Amino acid sequence: MVRRESGDGFVYDPAGFYDEALTPDGRPRPHYADVLAELARLDLVRLCERVREAARAMGASFRVDGRPTPFVVDPVPRIIEAPEWNLLERGLCQRAVALNRFIADVYGAREIFEAGVVPSRVAFGAEHLEPWMNGVEIGSCHAPVAGFDVVRDASGELLVLEDNLRTPSGLAYMDAARRICEPLLPGARDDRRELGDFVGLLGAALRAAAPGDGGDPSVVVLSDGPANSAWFEHRFLARLLEIPLVRPDQLSVKAGVVQASVGGPSAKPVDVIYRRTDEDRLRGRRGRPTWLAETLLEPVRRGTVAVVNAFGSGVGDDKLAHAYVEDMVRFYLGEEPLLRSVHTYDLAGETARGWALRRRDRLVFKPRAGHGGQGIVVGPHAQPRDRRLLGRLVRKSIDGFIAQETVALSRHPTVCDGRLEPRHVDLRAFAVGSGAEFTVVPGALTRVAMGAGDLVVNSSQGGGGKDTWVLR
Repeated sequence: MVRRESGDGFVYDPAGFYDEALTPDGRPRPHYADVLAELARLDLVRLCERVREAARAMGASFRVDGRPTPFVVDPVPRIIEAPEWNLLERGLCQRAVALNRFIADVYGAREIFEAGVVPSRVAFGAEHLEPWMNGVEIGSCHAPVAGFDVVRDASGELLVLEDNLRTPSGLAYMDAARRICEPLLPGARDDRRELGDFVGLLGAALRAAAPGDGGDPSVVVLSDGPANSAWFEHRFLARLLEIPLVRPDQLSVKAGVVQASVGGPSAKPVDVIYRRTDEDRLRGRRGRPTWLAETLLEPVRRGTVAVVNAFGSGVGDDKLAHAYVEDMVRFYLGEEPLLRSVHTYDLAGETARGWALRRRDRLVFKPRAGHGGQGIVVGPHAQPRDRRLLGRLVRKSIDGFIAQETVALSRHPTVCDGRLEPRHVDLRAFAVGSGAEFTVVPGALTRVAMGAGDLVVNSSQGGGGKDTWVLR
């Protein structure tokens, strides 16, 4: 194993991974040179203490196993150059439009299935299919807020690992990372783009979802309250959007119109609900209506209220749907995809399933409806007994898992025990819009696995975040 001492004071081990900040011989990439030189002059232990203090003062946290856990922020920013960001931006907008066309097609004409481009079981076997939404008129689009998990492989190519269309989270954590780190790291580049008015983008998308046209729609954020893992984000966004934050018991329906009690003497009509609850289904495990359906289904069907993202959007972020997104782009838009997906295998066929299981020590297996890194088996790092159990589960539930090629996630210098060490990262980017018009927020949340060699970056699994600089 080759190890080199970098010029900025930390041991660099190439180990076959792409490093975001350093070339294979350990030298800073040109757009990182100033930042790494600045970090070399700082007391990294004190810098991290100040970051933790700022995060604590802000109240930035994420609930894990029911307990609030501080949001871990690493002070070393990720930097993305303009040409690469421009490609990423165009590719993610293209993807957001195609996925929204797919969701609308599932609940409408179903043309993509008739054409034989995507197997119908991709949608009709999805856990988050909502048959009660068939034929329901949706305003601007089903998923105005889309989150994409983007990774870089060993060759340096950016690939889309997952699409998040039900309840994408991370916007507040992205903004928090910028607010926390900006005052503490002197010498930020003059050509760094600001995050822009992402609050304005989100607000405009929420208002565009309102039923009817004209007027100033009433919008609320719906949250479970402190028990929700992203309670910090719910409060943060409601405050920035300057709209009420309500809980389920504050909603009622009168004559088919949703009303919210928000502190005044009487409940007020609501036009748009930005739903951020853990419950995102209309039907429970036994097919019975959930509390969301009991409260909101009739008004949604009558067109008196809109829910963002719309019920049923989960057919688009089902893990099996991910295998066909590039085909969706070609079918709906008549274009070649600008970004590739991490190659995903549909395991429904016996031949494909057998082939993947024979390679289970080299592939990543995911449950179709999983989230937050739960249930993932990374073949190259799994114990033999876990791979054997995986084989039984996949054979028993032939349409319940997908397999993906293992990606050697890129790494990034991260402060660990007072020194810089490489840690694996991904990128949670956000596309916000309506219909055929989407805008990617000019920044993102870089998520980082804090343990040496760890590949799961989710906060629920101990990961942290980094500020992301996009250069002009």
